[in-house]
Amino acid sequence: MRGSFFHHELSPSEAGPGFYAYYYKQWQNYKMEYHEHRWTEIMYMIQGTGAIDVMGDDGSTERIVLRRGEFIVLDEGVPHRLIVEQAAPCRMLNVEFGFQPYSGPFSLGHIAREEQEVAVFLARPFRHLVLSDPEEVYYVLKSLVLELDRQDTVNTSFMIELLFSQLLVRIARLRIAAEGSEPLADGYITKSIQYMHQNVDQRLQVKDVAGFVNLHPGYLHRIFKKHTDQTLTEYLTKVRMDKAKMLLSQTEIPVQDIPDYVGISSRQYFHTLFKKHTGLTPVKYRELGERKSWD
Repeated sequence: MRGSFFHHELSPSEAGPGFYAYYYKQWQNYKMEYHEHRWTEIMYMIQGTGAIDVMGDDGSTERIVLRRGEFIVLDEGVPHRLIVEQAAPCRMLNVEFGFQPYSGPFSLGHIAREEQEVAVFLARPFRHLVLSDPEEVYYVLKSLVLELDRQDTVNTSFMIELLFSQLLVRIARLRIAAEGSEPLADGYITKSIQYMHQNVDQRLQVKDVAGFVNLHPGYLHRIFKKHTDQTLTEYLTKVRMDKAKMLLSQTEIPVQDIPDYVGISSRQYFHTLFKKHTGLTPVKYRELGERKSWD
């Protein structure tokens, strides 16, 4: 088994993940010796701060200070060490993995064919990569570690392969976003969209979504419009109208109750908004749906 995303004898279509180690660790007043692995390592900062010294090919050293919600991906063969001060303890999650012969549906090559961001990621090698995470990577890492703990060995299973694929896609997307003009914009937008879908029945406002992703409402509005060509309000309205259409056509919920299911307090406003977006009143939309089901 080889340890790098980029430098292994297997072709991507024949390579799948294998895991060496995974653990949580509280660090305080600790200075690690320089060392390197024959595999890839992810070090994720859960709490506190810690310094990672990374040694270059020429012997120079780069110090990287990881803070809560940040992580580093270290490629195979990169010398590094962790330094944690007495007055600033930290807690980290580490996952160490490599790649082994594999012929299933989650090979590196297959993931890259399905996700353009992964193809770009694999085509651009790095010695180390530091990213800030809007909690997407952390939740996948936690799920991955829990699933690994369920196994009798560190051999992979379907769920482990699925979670690793998700992890790779999220890291690839974060890298692209971080290198763009709006750092982490894609991550914030993704979280905003997920939040709106999950809370479509609530009386959401822009400030609520912005508060959830910890951004100023004006800044979230700007990056959302830039990356989706819609304002956040326009997108939320579309989500509500799509939900309303589904409820009208596929359920027997009374028409007068539908606004409560899509986060709109005024029935008159819902009626006006629905007709604007569909050209039909809610009652007419349901009638047409029922008529089609009988045809």
